[in-house]
Amino acid sequence: MRYDLIIFVVGIVIVLIILYFWKIPKKYTDVKIGNVTIKAEIADTRLKRIKGLMFKKNLPKNEGMLFVFNQDGFHGIWMMNMSFPIDIIWIDNEKKVVDVVKDAQSCGLLCSTYKPREKARYVLEVNANFTEKNRVKIGSTLEFNL
Repeated sequence: MRYDLIIFVVGIVIVLIILYFWKIPKKYTDVKIGNVTIKAEIADTRLKRIKGLMFKKNLPKNEGMLFVFNQDGFHGIWMMNMSFPIDIIWIDNEKKVVDVVKDAQSCGLLCSTYKPREKARYVLEVNANFTEKNRVKIGSTLEFNL
């Protein structure tokens, strides 16, 4: 009766173990938001997007992760196995902010998914309070090259 849940949890644990030990080559780009530049690791494959910032103990100041998707959509972000809170910024294909979640908290295995109100092509994850401190809001424009 509960075998489906057990199989699901075991599957998640196996995926987490693989993600923890698998060393994925990293690429970076600079993301300019107003007067601030973020060094962002690029997550442009399914595996990189699934792993995201999992297993990192912290995020240095003015660093982040830029998720790159092949098409616009309501791309969800989860906080599974995160060690610190972040701000999540959804960006459209014209590099304008379409939604922001401030101070998203980490969770264990069963996590909620944060989704934008508008379709987006990119998602930028930065330290919590970054958007407040740097006045990032819907309509703000970012600059970056891929």
